[in-house]
Amino acid sequence: MNDTLSPAPACTQPTLFIPHGAGPCFFMQWNPPATWDGMAGFLRGLAAALPSRPRAILMVSAHWLAAEFRISAGQQPGLIYDYYGFPEHTYQLAYPAPGEPALAGRVAQALAEAGFDTSLDHERGFDHGMFIPLKLMFPDADIPVVQLSLRQDLDPAAHLVVGAALAPLRDAGVLIVGSGMSFHNMRGYGDPRFTTPSLVFDEWLTGAVEAAPAERDRALAAWARAPHAHACHPAGAEEHLIPLLVAAGAAARDSGRKIYSDKVLEVQLSAFRFG
Repeated sequence: MNDTLSPAPACTQPTLFIPHGAGPCFFMQWNPPATWDGMAGFLRGLAAALPSRPRAILMVSAHWLAAEFRISAGQQPGLIYDYYGFPEHTYQLAYPAPGEPALAGRVAQALAEAGFDTSLDHERGFDHGMFIPLKLMFPDADIPVVQLSLRQDLDPAAHLVVGAALAPLRDAGVLIVGSGMSFHNMRGYGDPRFTTPSLVFDEWLTGAVEAAPAERDRALAAWARAPHAHACHPAGAEEHLIPLLVAAGAAARDSGRKIYSDKVLEVQLSAFRFG
């Protein structure tokens, strides 16, 4: 079996929910130029804050939705440049991280045992919700990565349970990362009318994440009832928030806390860590 999944002792990894920005924003000129600097600096500093180098990364990206939970199982996935209208050089970005079929199999088994329909995808590449933030977090691209899709119904409770089923992977040194945005309403970016709603929702979200685990799960399962929830994540398009629920579910009894927050494009954006 691959060393990534060997039973040798490993540091238990936390789980993370991180913002991945706007398309390839960290690797191009933007106006104003410093728009994404704070977020980029946060992502670059994440690896140093971990208890050890991860043996592998399980990435849950907002940019992969499927009818069932699908898991990337290729040995060397390519990249999917699933952003549009950006400078030509951003379609040449590289991130040659290997896949990890053995880990993909373990993820599939864990989810099947939890009662979920799952399948392995040996052909799909890594989308930009994976490679854009990981280019900053782990620029050497030498840690194996497996991607897990969201289920397209975006059911909050189901994604919390999925996270709980994956929690034991943390003890094997697997870093579970939800990649999305704590605010994602395309009409709201750059519009100061959304500043206050984003701040109010961010305050609610922070309180939910930092609550005791049982209360945290109840609150996040009912996130749509939060103040300004659908101003920040329009109904039916909440895929950028749902990776947080997988990360929270995988936290088990570990507490959560905010580790980054900044006003970007007139709205508040945050990141969270569990464990």
